[in-house]
Amino acid sequence: MNLKVIAFQIADSIELKQFKTAFTAHIHYADTDELFYLIDSYKYLYVFKYGIVCFLGYNEIEMTAFLQLIAPYCKNMFENRLSDEFDIETDSANIHFGFNKIEIPGSNHEMIRLIMLNVSQSVALDYYNQQTSLLLEETNFHTQEMERKGKIGLGGTKLKKYIGRTLNLKNRIAGNLYIFDSPEATWEDENLNKLDIGLKKIFDLQSRFRTIQEGLQIVRDNLELFKDMLQYKNSVLLEWVVIILILVEVINLLVDKFFP
Repeated sequence: MNLKVIAFQIADSIELKQFKTAFTAHIHYADTDELFYLIDSYKYLYVFKYGIVCFLGYNEIEMTAFLQLIAPYCKNMFENRLSDEFDIETDSANIHFGFNKIEIPGSNHEMIRLIMLNVSQSVALDYYNQQTSLLLEETNFHTQEMERKGKIGLGGTKLKKYIGRTLNLKNRIAGNLYIFDSPEATWEDENLNKLDIGLKKIFDLQSRFRTIQEGLQIVRDNLELFKDMLQYKNSVLLEWVVIILILVEVINLLVDKFFP
């Protein structure tokens, strides 16, 4: 049987605890980060706290209806959603990897879950790569400004917000992606382990993750430079304030002495 997995990044985050209470379909696996549902034969749903929803066996109308259903539990719903698709061929003799496609023996729930997990992680990487690129563009703008003018236009509050956005993105990536980890089920099942390793290679997850980490490190290094420059600027300003105050005090003493 031919099956299609489609994953969407629909929001910054999804409130899973509230959604789990409201959506009463059969849950095959659940924790604080993800909910994996068995809806029907060859029909699955995977919801992640970091704003990803993954479908298998859903048609366009059903996916649209579900995205409307889950909208109240989403934080910062996106108008333009990132997505990824992946084809599954069941009832193969062995696991076989193809271009944007995989063949698996049967329709084992754990295999299906593992495939949907990796497709979802791929979409999340696309989103975080997009956010990292925006930070890099902003960083390049300020470094070019520094090259042209010898200074940057980042004040204290703007710089703090900039640093906050960078740290927030880095923390979200660290908390939400399991690129270097594998589900517990893969530890005891050779086929699941083979599937997990192969999927990570197909989606190039580890390499893409390192690219994002390197981009964030470049932003962080530049932020350190900007922060040092701002501190130096404030230090020089403070020194001038002290000098002016001393000068005013000296003038007052001279005035008191010669014009009592």
